[in-house]
Amino acid sequence: MLAVILDSSDPERLYTGLSLLVSVEQSRGLATFGALHALSRIDADVRGAHVVASEQEPFARTLVALRDAAADRIWACSAAVQATGADPAGLAGVISIPSFMAEVAGAQLVVV
Repeated sequence: MLAVILDSSDPERLYTGLSLLVSVEQSRGLATFGALHALSRIDADVRGAHVVASEQEPFARTLVALRDAAADRIWACSAAVQATGADPAGLAGVISIPSFMAEVAGAQLVVV
């Protein structure tokens, strides 16, 4: 089992975290403060700071596809939802960090 905590709003870091989630069959994700808003705003116009101009469009398309493929494995952090007013629609649900950690006990943990 792989547990990925998505914290960053940076598109390139989200790409990495989402890639991990979709690459491992037994995986779960938790979107916290920075990532929670960013996940809902990923679209064809997203840009990666280190992605060359000719690859920006494919990067954005792939990021959207990764988000969509991983959405049913990503829970929104309940504290982040409450504190930021973010809408967790499209994700697997809302869960507290302690509950998430209990559910993924023994998993390899990655924070992105």
